[in-house]
Amino acid sequence: MTALADILGISSERWPRVVVNTAQWQEAGEKIAAGLWTLVAHWGEPGMVHVALRERGSGKTGIVSIPAENGSFPALGRQCYPARRLERSIADLYGLVPKGAPDARPWLDHGSWGVTHPLGAATPSQPQTPYAFLPVEGESLHQIPVGPVHAGIIEPGHFRFTCQGETVVRLESRLGYVHKGIEGLLAGAPLDRAAKLAGRASGDSTVAYASAFALAVESASGITVPPRAAYLRAIMAELERIANHIGDIGGVCNDAAFAIMLAHCGILRERVLRCCDSVFGHRLMMDSVVPGGVARDITADGIAEITALADYLARKFPGIIALYDETASLQDRTVRTGMVAHELVALFGAGGYVGRASGRSFDARKILPVPPYDTLAFEVPLLERGDVDARLRIRMQEIEQSLSLLRQLTSLPSGDIQIAVPHKAGEGAALVEGFRGDIFAFVRLAQDGSVARCHLRDPSQFHWPLLETAIDGNIVADFPLLNKSFNCSYAGHDL
Repeated sequence: MTALADILGISSERWPRVVVNTAQWQEAGEKIAAGLWTLVAHWGEPGMVHVALRERGSGKTGIVSIPAENGSFPALGRQCYPARRLERSIADLYGLVPKGAPDARPWLDHGSWGVTHPLGAATPSQPQTPYAFLPVEGESLHQIPVGPVHAGIIEPGHFRFTCQGETVVRLESRLGYVHKGIEGLLAGAPLDRAAKLAGRASGDSTVAYASAFALAVESASGITVPPRAAYLRAIMAELERIANHIGDIGGVCNDAAFAIMLAHCGILRERVLRCCDSVFGHRLMMDSVVPGGVARDITADGIAEITALADYLARKFPGIIALYDETASLQDRTVRTGMVAHELVALFGAGGYVGRASGRSFDARKILPVPPYDTLAFEVPLLERGDVDARLRIRMQEIEQSLSLLRQLTSLPSGDIQIAVPHKAGEGAALVEGFRGDIFAFVRLAQDGSVARCHLRDPSQFHWPLLETAIDGNIVADFPLLNKSFNCSYAGHDL
């Protein structure tokens, strides 16, 4: 049995990349399908297709690439479900055809770009036939189309429900409505502009995205940021995690008609965002993480403010948990609703609260730690049932762990907060734990220090398909609750 290390060779790098032949490429698909390797990311560029992998037993990580001869490549999606939509995206963006793919429908391209294959050999677009949703057969079935336009300020996405009465027997989503061409914008961009673009891939995860991009650039450049900068990045990451988890808890409970929880969580989240604004100059801490370090230091007063926030949340948050635990009518809506099997989260490599609520204990801060997480003490919460209740409880426990991390991180080392990034060619990759799960970034730098290529992968790429399975057998009225418990990013998916 071939190990990933046998393909990648001996390397001290965390994400070495090698070009493989067709047999090795197909073997990778077989290993993913068999559960031996995890698909971390799958993307293309003109003339080449890449896949980032992690071997489950050894933890070895790396990237394998295959030339797209004559504009095509062997489809991993024949054996590997997580690759299917990613290969459809590669075909839409680059015009590279996955040979043998079971699903050749367009994914990101809705026929509104004006060109086809905009990142490959672009040609004027042709009229598309109406999107063909997968057929469903059976008696007394009806369909409910929802979106892409939703109420309020929710991002666009289309959901096609097939139901028998109120029970959902299939959900198929269509995304891509907010595709913004970030890969095209990143290609050729100077480093400062590229960092801003990466941090705007999904605005609620700006620290995590900017950190993943920065770490990939630093790996490509062969530099290590000062310890103080690493601590500041971690402080921002944990503040971002706390703010989003609190917001999600309130949002899920609100979709179960328990609006008082949303009000309580809204107050706590606002306190976190005001602290971020006061200490880092922006409520979301946008543009605070840059390649080479961070853009802004904090003062002793800022450390005191973060410490006071952690103490305040430690006093108030147990009341939120108690309110949830003591409201039986709320748990009637969340317990055993929208269950996701462990086998599915393992197959898709789902991280974050979606994976950990279904028994997959992957957390990049523990499994692939970067400073300062390699020296910090914290636990990774894990539950098995995989329902809405479990995803809520994982968030609650992660908030408690993040508060503990903040207390450890406020003992900041002294020193510089940024070093210069040298102008040199190179490649690098990184995996960072955002609040939704792990975010992957691959960067290739040109000799002048600009970005030649960059690929970003949101955890929602692997969460959206699981949402479709989670609604099976539930009623239509539970979808808003279930959807919010996943809180997938449309913007992060539609890169």
